[in-house]
Amino acid sequence: MKKTLKLLVILTIIGCQSEKSNPNLTNEHTSQAKNETDIQDKHIRPYKKELPTIGLLMYNGVLQGEVIATSDVFAKLDQNGNQLFNVISIAETNEPIVTEEGMKFVPDYSFDNCPQLTALFVPSAYDMHAQVNNKKIIEFIRNKNQETKYMVSNCAGAQLIGKSGIADGHKIVTWIGGGENLQKDYPNLKVQNDSLVAFVEDGKFSSSNGNLASYISALNLLEKMTSLEHREFVESYLYLDQLQNWER
Repeated sequence: MKKTLKLLVILTIIGCQSEKSNPNLTNEHTSQAKNETDIQDKHIRPYKKELPTIGLLMYNGVLQGEVIATSDVFAKLDQNGNQLFNVISIAETNEPIVTEEGMKFVPDYSFDNCPQLTALFVPSAYDMHAQVNNKKIIEFIRNKNQETKYMVSNCAGAQLIGKSGIADGHKIVTWIGGGENLQKDYPNLKVQNDSLVAFVEDGKFSSSNGNLASYISALNLLEKMTSLEHREFVESYLYLDQLQNWER
Protein backbone atom coordinates (compact mmCIF):
# COMPACT_ATOMS: atom_id res chain seq x y z
CA MET A 1 0.00 0.00 0.00
CA LYS A 2 2.83 2.39 0.95
CA LYS A 3 4.70 1.53 -2.26
CA THR A 4 1.58 2.25 -4.32
CA LEU A 5 1.06 5.60 -2.57
CA LYS A 6 4.70 6.59 -3.14
CA LEU A 7 4.38 5.66 -6.82
CA LEU A 8 1.27 7.84 -7.23
CA VAL A 9 3.00 10.81 -5.58
CA ILE A 10 6.07 10.40 -7.82
CA LEU A 11 3.92 10.18 -10.97
CA THR A 12 1.96 13.29 -9.94
CA ILE A 13 5.17 15.26 -9.35
CA ILE A 14 6.61 14.11 -12.66
CA GLY A 15 3.38 15.07 -14.44
CA CYS A 16 3.38 18.55 -12.91
CA GLN A 17 7.07 19.05 -13.67
CA SER A 18 6.55 17.86 -17.26
CA GLU A 19 3.81 20.41 -17.78
CA LYS A 20 5.95 23.17 -16.25
CA SER A 21 8.92 22.15 -18.32
CA ASN A 22 6.79 22.23 -21.48
CA PRO A 23 5.27 25.72 -21.66
CA ASN A 24 4.05 24.94 -25.18
CA LEU A 25 1.54 22.49 -23.69
CA THR A 26 0.11 25.14 -21.38
CA ASN A 27 0.13 27.74 -24.14
CA GLU A 28 -1.65 25.31 -26.43
CA HIS A 29 -4.46 24.80 -23.92
CA THR A 30 -4.76 28.55 -23.34
CA SER A 31 -4.73 29.24 -27.06
CA GLN A 32 -7.40 26.64 -27.72
CA ALA A 33 -9.67 28.07 -25.02
CA LYS A 34 -9.13 31.58 -26.38
CA ASN A 35 -9.97 30.45 -29.92
CA GLU A 36 -13.20 28.82 -28.74
CA THR A 37 -14.18 32.05 -26.97
CA ASP A 38 -13.30 34.11 -30.04
CA ILE A 39 -15.47 31.87 -32.22
CA GLN A 40 -18.41 32.22 -29.84
CA ASP A 41 -18.01 35.99 -29.55
CA LYS A 42 -17.80 36.32 -33.33
CA HIS A 43 -21.38 35.09 -33.70
CA ILE A 44 -22.88 37.22 -30.95
CA ARG A 45 -24.86 40.23 -32.16
CA PRO A 46 -24.61 42.81 -29.37
CA TYR A 47 -27.65 44.92 -28.59
CA LYS A 48 -26.99 48.44 -29.88
CA LYS A 49 -29.42 51.15 -28.83
CA GLU A 50 -28.82 53.16 -31.99
CA LEU A 51 -30.05 50.33 -34.25
CA PRO A 52 -33.67 49.47 -35.14
CA THR A 53 -34.94 46.54 -33.09
CA ILE A 54 -36.86 43.65 -34.62
CA GLY A 55 -38.95 41.72 -32.10
CA LEU A 56 -39.84 38.05 -32.61
CA LEU A 57 -42.81 36.97 -30.49
CA MET A 58 -42.59 33.39 -29.20
CA TYR A 59 -44.84 31.10 -27.19
CA ASN A 60 -45.24 27.37 -26.56
CA GLY A 61 -46.25 25.57 -29.72
CA VAL A 62 -44.94 28.26 -32.07
CA LEU A 63 -43.89 27.17 -35.55
CA GLN A 64 -40.15 27.63 -35.27
CA GLY A 65 -39.66 28.20 -39.00
CA GLU A 66 -41.63 31.43 -38.80
CA VAL A 67 -39.34 32.70 -36.04
CA ILE A 68 -36.21 31.51 -37.81
CA ALA A 69 -37.23 33.04 -41.17
CA THR A 70 -37.34 36.55 -39.72
CA SER A 71 -34.08 36.18 -37.79
CA ASP A 72 -32.48 34.61 -40.86
CA VAL A 73 -33.25 37.75 -42.87
CA PHE A 74 -32.67 40.57 -40.38
CA ALA A 75 -29.63 39.17 -38.55
CA LYS A 76 -27.49 39.11 -41.69
CA LEU A 77 -24.66 41.62 -41.75
CA ASP A 78 -24.39 43.95 -44.73
CA GLN A 79 -21.79 43.59 -47.49
CA ASN A 80 -19.29 45.54 -45.38
CA GLY A 81 -19.79 43.34 -42.34
CA ASN A 82 -21.90 45.87 -40.41
CA GLN A 83 -24.74 44.91 -38.09
CA LEU A 84 -27.91 46.71 -39.22
CA PHE A 85 -30.50 45.52 -36.68
CA ASN A 86 -31.03 44.19 -33.21
CA VAL A 87 -32.98 40.95 -33.56
CA ILE A 88 -34.50 39.79 -30.28
CA SER A 89 -36.91 37.07 -29.20
CA ILE A 90 -39.65 37.79 -26.67
CA ALA A 91 -41.96 35.55 -24.66
CA GLU A 92 -44.32 36.02 -21.73
CA THR A 93 -41.63 34.93 -19.27
CA ASN A 94 -37.90 34.19 -19.36
CA GLU A 95 -38.54 30.45 -19.24
CA PRO A 96 -37.66 28.40 -22.36
CA ILE A 97 -40.54 27.85 -24.77
CA VAL A 98 -41.07 24.61 -26.67
CA THR A 99 -41.81 24.91 -30.37
CA GLU A 100 -44.28 22.79 -32.33
CA GLU A 101 -41.29 20.85 -33.62
CA GLY A 102 -40.05 20.11 -30.09
CA MET A 103 -37.05 22.43 -29.86
CA LYS A 104 -36.52 24.60 -26.79
CA PHE A 105 -35.84 28.29 -27.37
CA VAL A 106 -34.75 30.65 -24.60
CA PRO A 107 -36.20 34.15 -25.13
CA ASP A 108 -33.96 37.19 -24.92
CA TYR A 109 -36.63 39.23 -23.13
CA SER A 110 -39.95 38.82 -21.38
CA PHE A 111 -43.02 41.01 -21.76
CA ASP A 112 -41.94 42.88 -18.63
CA ASN A 113 -38.48 43.97 -19.79
CA CYS A 114 -38.83 44.07 -23.58
CA PRO A 115 -37.06 47.14 -25.04
CA GLN A 116 -38.66 49.50 -27.53
CA LEU A 117 -39.31 47.82 -30.87
CA THR A 118 -39.26 49.13 -34.43
CA ALA A 119 -41.12 46.07 -35.74
CA LEU A 120 -42.91 43.13 -34.15
CA PHE A 121 -43.35 39.81 -35.95
CA VAL A 122 -46.27 37.69 -34.76
CA PRO A 123 -45.91 34.01 -35.74
CA SER A 124 -48.30 31.08 -35.75
CA ALA A 125 -49.11 27.77 -34.09
CA TYR A 126 -51.22 24.90 -35.34
CA ASP A 127 -53.57 25.41 -32.41
CA MET A 128 -54.07 29.08 -31.59
CA HIS A 129 -56.74 28.66 -28.89
CA ALA A 130 -54.40 29.14 -25.94
CA GLN A 131 -52.68 32.16 -27.49
CA VAL A 132 -55.85 33.93 -28.64
CA ASN A 133 -57.24 33.54 -25.13
CA ASN A 134 -54.06 34.67 -23.41
CA LYS A 135 -54.81 38.22 -22.29
CA LYS A 136 -51.13 38.98 -21.63
CA ILE A 137 -50.15 38.17 -25.22
CA ILE A 138 -53.00 40.26 -26.65
CA GLU A 139 -52.17 43.17 -24.35
CA PHE A 140 -48.48 42.95 -25.28
CA ILE A 141 -49.37 43.20 -28.98
CA ARG A 142 -51.62 46.19 -28.34
CA ASN A 143 -48.96 47.98 -26.31
CA LYS A 144 -46.19 47.35 -28.83
CA ASN A 145 -48.40 48.57 -31.66
CA GLN A 146 -48.29 52.02 -30.07
CA GLU A 147 -44.51 52.27 -30.44
CA THR A 148 -43.68 50.18 -33.52
CA LYS A 149 -43.46 51.43 -37.09
CA TYR A 150 -44.32 48.00 -38.46
CA MET A 151 -46.44 45.03 -37.36
CA VAL A 152 -46.16 41.73 -39.22
CA SER A 153 -48.13 38.51 -38.85
CA ASN A 154 -47.44 35.16 -40.46
CA CYS A 155 -49.95 32.36 -40.95
CA ALA A 156 -52.42 32.10 -38.04
CA GLY A 157 -50.60 34.91 -36.23
CA ALA A 158 -53.31 36.94 -37.97
CA GLN A 159 -55.72 35.66 -35.33
CA LEU A 160 -53.72 37.43 -32.62
CA ILE A 161 -53.73 40.61 -34.69
CA GLY A 162 -57.48 40.21 -35.17
CA LYS A 163 -58.13 39.61 -31.47
CA SER A 164 -56.06 42.65 -30.51
CA GLY A 165 -58.12 44.90 -32.81
CA ILE A 166 -55.07 46.90 -33.88
CA ALA A 167 -55.54 46.25 -37.62
CA ASP A 168 -59.30 46.79 -37.89
CA GLY A 169 -60.11 48.22 -41.31
CA HIS A 170 -56.84 46.96 -42.79
CA LYS A 171 -56.07 44.19 -45.28
CA ILE A 172 -54.69 40.95 -43.87
CA VAL A 173 -54.01 37.41 -45.05
CA THR A 174 -53.61 34.17 -43.15
CA TRP A 175 -52.80 30.51 -43.82
CA ILE A 176 -54.23 28.89 -46.91
CA GLY A 177 -57.74 27.81 -45.95
CA GLY A 178 -58.01 29.97 -42.83
CA GLY A 179 -59.39 33.18 -44.29
CA GLU A 180 -63.09 32.38 -44.03
CA ASN A 181 -62.96 31.70 -40.29
CA LEU A 182 -60.68 34.69 -39.71
CA GLN A 183 -63.20 36.98 -41.39
CA LYS A 184 -66.05 35.45 -39.42
CA ASP A 185 -64.24 35.81 -36.09
CA TYR A 186 -62.96 39.34 -36.79
CA PRO A 187 -65.38 41.06 -39.21
CA ASN A 188 -63.57 44.40 -38.96
CA LEU A 189 -60.54 42.97 -40.79
CA LYS A 190 -60.32 43.06 -44.58
CA VAL A 191 -59.32 39.44 -45.02
CA GLN A 192 -57.78 38.64 -48.39
CA ASN A 193 -58.24 35.48 -50.47
CA ASP A 194 -55.48 33.27 -49.04
CA SER A 195 -55.59 30.90 -52.01
CA LEU A 196 -54.52 33.77 -54.30
CA VAL A 197 -52.62 36.13 -51.99
CA ALA A 198 -49.39 35.00 -50.29
CA PHE A 199 -48.50 38.40 -48.86
CA VAL A 200 -50.29 41.70 -48.35
CA GLU A 201 -49.26 45.08 -46.97
CA ASP A 202 -51.58 47.80 -45.74
CA GLY A 203 -50.04 50.78 -43.98
CA LYS A 204 -47.86 49.64 -41.09
CA PHE A 205 -49.42 46.16 -41.19
CA SER A 206 -48.25 43.27 -43.35
CA SER A 207 -49.01 39.57 -43.32
CA SER A 208 -48.28 36.32 -45.14
CA ASN A 209 -49.50 32.73 -45.45
CA GLY A 210 -46.67 31.72 -43.12
CA ASN A 211 -44.20 28.82 -43.25
CA LEU A 212 -41.72 29.57 -46.09
CA ALA A 213 -43.86 32.55 -47.12
CA SER A 214 -42.63 34.13 -43.88
CA TYR A 215 -39.46 34.94 -45.80
CA ILE A 216 -41.56 37.12 -48.12
CA SER A 217 -42.86 39.31 -45.30
CA ALA A 218 -39.38 39.56 -43.76
CA LEU A 219 -37.63 40.39 -47.04
CA ASN A 220 -40.28 42.94 -47.98
CA LEU A 221 -39.82 44.79 -44.72
CA LEU A 222 -36.04 44.46 -44.96
CA GLU A 223 -36.09 46.25 -48.32
CA LYS A 224 -38.34 48.96 -46.91
CA MET A 225 -36.01 49.54 -43.97
CA THR A 226 -32.76 49.33 -45.96
CA SER A 227 -32.61 49.10 -49.76
CA LEU A 228 -33.28 46.82 -52.70
CA GLU A 229 -29.53 46.25 -52.95
CA HIS A 230 -29.33 44.89 -49.41
CA ARG A 231 -32.41 42.73 -49.92
CA GLU A 232 -30.83 41.18 -53.00
CA PHE A 233 -27.59 40.63 -51.08
CA VAL A 234 -29.49 38.78 -48.33
CA GLU A 235 -31.44 36.77 -50.88
CA SER A 236 -28.19 35.70 -52.54
CA TYR A 237 -26.79 34.81 -49.10
CA LEU A 238 -29.85 32.59 -48.52
CA TYR A 239 -29.54 30.90 -51.94
CA LEU A 240 -33.17 31.71 -52.74
CA ASP A 241 -32.52 31.39 -56.46
CA GLN A 242 -31.57 27.77 -56.00
CA LEU A 243 -34.83 27.13 -54.12
CA GLN A 244 -36.93 28.92 -56.75
CA ASN A 245 -35.22 27.09 -59.63
CA TRP A 246 -35.23 23.72 -57.95
CA GLU A 247 -36.54 20.89 -60.09
CA ARG A 248 -37.76 17.54 -58.84
